[in-house]
Amino acid sequence: MVDANGTVIERLALIGNFLPRQCGLATFTTDVYSALRDRFPELSVDVYAMDDHPGRYAYPPAVTAAIPQNDRGAYIDMARRIDASGAQAIWVQHEYGIYGGAAGEHLLALLDRTTLPVIATLHTILEKPSADERRVMEGLLRRCAKIIVMADKGRDILQRVYGADPRQIAMIPHGVPDRALMSPEALKPRFGWEGRKVVLTFGLLAPNKGIETIIEALPAVAAHHPELLYVVLGATHPNLIAHEGEAYRDRLKALAAARGVSDNVAFVDAFVEHDELLDYLQAADIYATPYSNPAQITSGTLSYAIGVGKAVISTPYVHATEILADEHGVLVPFGDVGAFAREIDRLLSDQAARDHLSSRAYARGRTMIWPRLAEGAIKLIGTAITTRPRRIATGTSGASSAIKPLAPDLSAVERMSDSTGMLQHAIYSVPDRRHGYCIDDNARALIFMTQAPDIDPVTRDKWTTIYASFLQYAWNPEARRYRNFMRFDRSWCEDVGSEDSNGRTLWALGVTARDAQPPKHRDWAQMWFDATASLALDLGSLRAQAFAMLGAAAMLEARPGHQLARSILEKMPDLHLALLEEARRPEWQWFEIVLAYDNARVPQALIEAGRALGRQDLIDCGISTLDWIVGKQTSPEGRFRAVGSESFGRPYAEPLQFDQQPLEAQATVEACHSAYLATHDPRWIAEGERAYGWFLGMNDLDLPLATASDGGCFDGLMPTGLNRNQGAESILALQLANCAIASLCQSASSMAGADRHIA
Repeated sequence: MVDANGTVIERLALIGNFLPRQCGLATFTTDVYSALRDRFPELSVDVYAMDDHPGRYAYPPAVTAAIPQNDRGAYIDMARRIDASGAQAIWVQHEYGIYGGAAGEHLLALLDRTTLPVIATLHTILEKPSADERRVMEGLLRRCAKIIVMADKGRDILQRVYGADPRQIAMIPHGVPDRALMSPEALKPRFGWEGRKVVLTFGLLAPNKGIETIIEALPAVAAHHPELLYVVLGATHPNLIAHEGEAYRDRLKALAAARGVSDNVAFVDAFVEHDELLDYLQAADIYATPYSNPAQITSGTLSYAIGVGKAVISTPYVHATEILADEHGVLVPFGDVGAFAREIDRLLSDQAARDHLSSRAYARGRTMIWPRLAEGAIKLIGTAITTRPRRIATGTSGASSAIKPLAPDLSAVERMSDSTGMLQHAIYSVPDRRHGYCIDDNARALIFMTQAPDIDPVTRDKWTTIYASFLQYAWNPEARRYRNFMRFDRSWCEDVGSEDSNGRTLWALGVTARDAQPPKHRDWAQMWFDATASLALDLGSLRAQAFAMLGAAAMLEARPGHQLARSILEKMPDLHLALLEEARRPEWQWFEIVLAYDNARVPQALIEAGRALGRQDLIDCGISTLDWIVGKQTSPEGRFRAVGSESFGRPYAEPLQFDQQPLEAQATVEACHSAYLATHDPRWIAEGERAYGWFLGMNDLDLPLATASDGGCFDGLMPTGLNRNQGAESILALQLANCAIASLCQSASSMAGADRHIA
């Protein structure tokens, strides 16, 4: 279909509750779906129903999938499914209590993992939110292209309380059915109400509906109108049923009996379907909403009552104040029994007054019918799609002509470092001291000091010594393990660090022993490797073993015949081959049944071990598994796509797209360098350049993560943009990738020169 702006809209994802789940939001979402399909029959609408009791509801074919409310992983999986569906936008029906997590934060997990524009209809807007409610609402406002409110007061609250951009907000009234205006007398016989004057309240029964107020008012009204019947229509709210059964309904019945009006009150305990509800509304003389919550922004039943032309008496909650303004209904104070009695008595006594309100309500209702809502929403959706940032057109080959490597830059590394070492995290570019330090980052920083060219010798000596000192101080001789996390006050958070951090430390020691420029640092690194590397023989983690293997290969290169390094390299590769044999399937050529972080390090370690030991079988296995993981890290457009962190731990599953982190690109560049050195296959130059290009903007969002002016790097690529924090891991990933791509290009040039010389 083509909207009024000329935007072609073919498929839409709709998220909310859906019938047969019994609640007002399910009815609303179902009505929205029907309105879209009726008004725009060529539009495909995929419904994703929130499910509070998986397996309970027999959803109709309109529901594409159900999302278990409290299963965060299901939200993330659904984001991928929606992205792959061809949907051009997502329309969310937002209400507190239907999405999982604190204040419904699981919804943000879904929305933040799709690149599609999002439009949200807010069914509740809190003027005094809790901290979690505020956080989630502000997250929703940041993510949404457009926000729909159903009352002007909602617009005011969003701007005043949440600082929302007024250009983001649109007011579209709650939809109503398009029914002919009818006399109540024509439908009363269907319900056995002949000869009665009927006041109706509809909705899930709960204490906040104020029904007690009207029951208290009935004796005064019944004294003048003994034929009065107050109909309370609706099942008890499921949450109330779970807590106390029908005790609340029983209390209301007891109140009616105590006031002597039992014959004037009828409780209809049912969740009625759409058309039957409209029949009930049209059969009533007056519709009453005695709600007690002044902040209620929307009421679907009030909208429906206006839509069929009812005379309405209501308390002045937000929605009622707006929709009943200008003599479209009657407002009475909250909890005012006398006012309800007076106004019900007046309208039941004055047919002309009822007819006047009915005609004005019906006229207003014509502006709110479902086709008008559908048209207004589609216009907003079309605008969101049209104004969505366009991707930069790029080729799919990742050609090297597009790659201009950055020179290694110490600036951001120094910014994140002090006399203790390199701090872990930053808020934007400013170090966040609350999280202190870790050996992982200081080991990486030590490697960088051995790889980066053109650093002033005094500066290199200073920072190499600081990072080396951190590793040295982290050693716990009693446990014979390195500690990992240190607080800002230099106290350790633990006695033993993770296996991966210990393996990475040995890697840094091996590389420093081989590549550090001053002999004093090479000697120091060999001494610490000799003293501590035997811990590698007890490591059980696949990646920890890979890191230790990389360190051992470097040490063996620095010190041929180094026995401990050789022992590590002789033991671990066969363990990896056994893991591969156990986990592999025809479509899964990997060492584990899941993907995790730093994936390319595992095949790289096999390649380096094979080169060090002269074992072609290890090189071949490393090349084949690197080829497999590179395939998993390539988008359909041919760009490098880092395995997203949300992919970790999902057995035999295709990787999810986000969150993409710099560590994966760096690992791939360095693994490709190892592969090229082992094979001289130019394919690995191209793959290394493709992975390196990810830092420069050759990625799913065409956004550079490297800040070339100061050597910084953003922490990740989210579907909605960049994680703009710049932590140590990300900065070092970029800088080490700068070193690696330069080495790869130099190796390629040297090889080409050798080939020319031979020729």
